[in-house]
Amino acid sequence: MRNTPSWTFDAIPDQSGRLVVVTGANSGIGYVTAGELARRGARVVLACRDPERGRAALERMKEEIPGADLELRRVDLASLASIREFAAGWDLGRLDLLVNNAGISMVPYAVTEDGFESQMAVNHLGPFALTGLLLPHLLAAPDPRVVGVSSLAERFARFDLDNLNAERRYSPMFTYALAKRATLYFALELQRRADAAGLRLRSMAAAPTLTRSNILTGGPHAAKGWLYRTITPLVLRVAFRPTPEGAQTSLYAATVPDLPGGSYVVADGPIQMYGSPTLRTRDRALRDTVTAQRLWEVSERLTGVTYESVMRQA
Repeated sequence: MRNTPSWTFDAIPDQSGRLVVVTGANSGIGYVTAGELARRGARVVLACRDPERGRAALERMKEEIPGADLELRRVDLASLASIREFAAGWDLGRLDLLVNNAGISMVPYAVTEDGFESQMAVNHLGPFALTGLLLPHLLAAPDPRVVGVSSLAERFARFDLDNLNAERRYSPMFTYALAKRATLYFALELQRRADAAGLRLRSMAAAPTLTRSNILTGGPHAAKGWLYRTITPLVLRVAFRPTPEGAQTSLYAATVPDLPGGSYVVADGPIQMYGSPTLRTRDRALRDTVTAQRLWEVSERLTGVTYESVMRQA
């Protein structure tokens, strides 16, 4: 792991002229990421699943950042139809930055309308499809960048391409780790393919610190038992870091000017749980090109979204 000086939001350069999409921007790390980019002049599209929560976040952000250039658009990453509708309705021209932030964590087993296990759908297959469908707009930008938000949990993944949909077994924790490893594989393989095609695109992955957000308390978790709903918020307050600290790695990956494509940004503390952004360079997953390529092929088949023709024409 390469050490870097302590990095703060003050180091974010001017973002004027950049058009940005942040998925899951209505809360948590996504909200902070969108807000800090808007604060520095970017035009930011908050891409959210729930229109009501999205509108509330939009109004709150406008109050916090007077004059911010913000827009709300709906996309549900658990639905290929919703993703295609979002991409087909894109009418803002070039896209400079896509932050694939939205995700779900350790939820009870569920299957999406497309027949995918929900954690794999929202954390990987949805972002894979969204990125592919927005790729023509990204490649129209002078310096396009894609950031995939992974997790320190990916280090504990037992990656099984033959069980992506958890047909044989389902563990909320290990399926989450599997999905977040897929996020990392996707980011790195996208960079390899962009390099092979001679494209300007830079693809990064980022793993946040242990962060207080509603990923463990909202959505399906709200229906869990009294014990979970009582203990989990206490654990979050005691052991997890404030949301702005969690957003540092995403914002580092999204804004550091000379950051190489294919970078994996993590926290520099113990087991990546706390600390300032740094680059992780020594990890077997970073070198596992065979699995990443196979995952790419499976993802194209499952989603029906392919990249090759767009990359060839760019």
